[in-house]
Amino acid sequence: MGESMLLHRLPLRVVLLLCTSVALFSIVTADIVQTTKPGCANRCGNLTFSYPFGMNNTGDNCYFKEKSNSFLIFCDDSTNPPTPYLFDKSTNITIVSTSIEKHEISIMVFVAKDCYNSSGGSSYQNDPSIILAIFPISAAKNKFIAVGCDTHAVFRGQQGSMYATGCLSSCGNISDVINGSCSGIGCCETSIPRDAYQYNISVTSYHNHVGIWEFNPCGYAFVAEDGFFSFSTGDLYNPPLNMVPIVLDWSIPNETCHDAKKNTTTYMCQENSNCTDAENGNGYQCNCLEGFQGNPYLQNGCQDIDECVTLKTCSGKCTNLPGTYDCSCPRGYRGDGRTGGKGCTPIIDRSTHVALGVSISFLLILLGGNWYYWRFRQRKIKRQREKLLSEHEGSIESARIFTDEELKKATDHYHESRILGQGGQGTVYRGIFPNNMVVAIKKAKILDRSQVEEFINELIILSQINHRNVVKLIGCCFETEFPLLVYEFVTNGTLSDHIHNCRHESTLSWRARLRIAGETAGALSYLHYDASTQILHRDIKSTNILLDENYTAKVADFGASRLVPLDRTQLTTLVRGTLGYLDPEYLQSSQLTKKSDVYSFGVVLAELLTGLRALSFERAESERNLSSYFASAIKGERLFEIIDSRVLNEGNPKEIKEVAMLASRCLRVKGEDRPTIKEVAMELEGLMKVMDRHPWVNQSCDLEEAEQLLGERPSKCDGILKSNASGNDDSISNQVPFEIESGR
Repeated sequence: MGESMLLHRLPLRVVLLLCTSVALFSIVTADIVQTTKPGCANRCGNLTFSYPFGMNNTGDNCYFKEKSNSFLIFCDDSTNPPTPYLFDKSTNITIVSTSIEKHEISIMVFVAKDCYNSSGGSSYQNDPSIILAIFPISAAKNKFIAVGCDTHAVFRGQQGSMYATGCLSSCGNISDVINGSCSGIGCCETSIPRDAYQYNISVTSYHNHVGIWEFNPCGYAFVAEDGFFSFSTGDLYNPPLNMVPIVLDWSIPNETCHDAKKNTTTYMCQENSNCTDAENGNGYQCNCLEGFQGNPYLQNGCQDIDECVTLKTCSGKCTNLPGTYDCSCPRGYRGDGRTGGKGCTPIIDRSTHVALGVSISFLLILLGGNWYYWRFRQRKIKRQREKLLSEHEGSIESARIFTDEELKKATDHYHESRILGQGGQGTVYRGIFPNNMVVAIKKAKILDRSQVEEFINELIILSQINHRNVVKLIGCCFETEFPLLVYEFVTNGTLSDHIHNCRHESTLSWRARLRIAGETAGALSYLHYDASTQILHRDIKSTNILLDENYTAKVADFGASRLVPLDRTQLTTLVRGTLGYLDPEYLQSSQLTKKSDVYSFGVVLAELLTGLRALSFERAESERNLSSYFASAIKGERLFEIIDSRVLNEGNPKEIKEVAMLASRCLRVKGEDRPTIKEVAMELEGLMKVMDRHPWVNQSCDLEEAEQLLGERPSKCDGILKSNASGNDDSISNQVPFEIESGR
């Protein structure tokens, strides 16, 4: 089990170290390819190495020779891949990696184990001792680790004199152990002293693992590269490995840097390099000078770095020099030319200074003028808002006034996740007050007088309306530059969502559609005839009809609505509305009447019957506009070919035809030929009462009649661009907001 886990850990680590080595030497200039002496190998199996390391089977001159042959690599070709050993195969020290830049070598060593059976008998496994000739164990890169719940491990070595260190690991229950923690409970670790050339590890137990044998039969200890071992509770029951990697520091032994320089024949550091005394162990190490890179132990091994290519720190002209580089500015510029320094700036004469001063002054005046205009505009808009509010103060007494801070908290500072929808006037957010009341908060998109007027217009109109089928205005906020209106939260989305989205095709039955139509017509009749001042909605469409949890209709969005004195029958206004719903007579004459709302309602009625959008560029050209398509189908006696399949399945052909003829009368081109909305509401109410008294059942004769009339009909999802998950009806392919205002 330990060998299997080792084979899984070791190749990955070797590959990573090899990749690091390749990356290190790949940045050397193109003519530097030699990392060993000419004719000498630099690879054994998966190990790539550089001089002073070398193999003896390619010549004695291929590695640095000293008394113990510490730099000799023995390559065992009998394995696949070949296995590299340090010094000799008999040492059984496998090499994992070597590094010239860091002066490190990584080898594999055994783990010391002390195992017990249920009666407390022990067996000691592996030889955890190691004796190295000239390579000290890296104190900075290794840790001494012990694992077990009844384990005392000691690390003994020699630094001229004997020394010892160790740690104690214990635990009474496996539940006490924390994965990844080596703080003494199940696992402990300590640092390695410097200048340690040999060591021996002993593992003992105080209580022979009695009482914990079931989950911790063995205690074990090892020296390993810091970060290699990650402790887990499973390691207590079964040691996961037999061998671990440790890092050794290497240097040219037995001489200090100062003494080595005195003997030029034995001094190992070649040109463009220098030596430093080893921090761990005795000896010295060679390193390339700043501005050079490569192998400092080989002749011409340290090559110049082309900083102009690798560093790119010049903003001017870069010239590579041995060990350094030079930045200069082109003619007409001055400075050091360095990206992090002064760079290059143009040399400007006095006349240029004057011109530059004038330009800067003009720019400052322009910026100041823009700032002043912006501030003036903000004040003007604020005064206009206050004037509008004061003019209609008596009309909005019933609306609650919210503070800006209240609405920010309710919407989590208008976070994107709170957006319910976006339209031409503004964005609607879902708000939650501290008393858990849920509301919808509309915030204006653009700050101008028309936007303020529209919001105040909606505020004034809704504050005068109290009808169960009109969305309720709760309050408003005018502390901010952007007007804010607070409405009741209507939970079930828009009517458009339910009749045009395939995901909702089973939501609205024929009876529910007829009821929603009647409720909408009733609300419009109230606005036209029963309100204290008659109100023309001017933008009736399926997206402005909301549905609550009981699928009760709520007419919304009164930003474009108009109050009409009782003695007036029409208003001359700028044309407002949505293409597909817009009264053609109003569009041509700009004369807004009650019959304009009747026409828009007729389009909604046609949508409820057919399931088709009011305007869709996905349909054939002759079918794009629903009102003309609907009128054409009735005229050609093809009505039942375009009726929604659910309406056909649930409705009686006679009642469907009655509603269709009502919609057709609402869609007449001349307003005087259309019924009033009160007549429409009464007719729909009468149909509902008949259905309540004499519910029509889809008998076989009705189904046969419908099937004969049905023919091939458009898909219910006709006109929907693959996905409209946002529920937003502002797509040009669906509905086009239309507004004509002179001077705007």
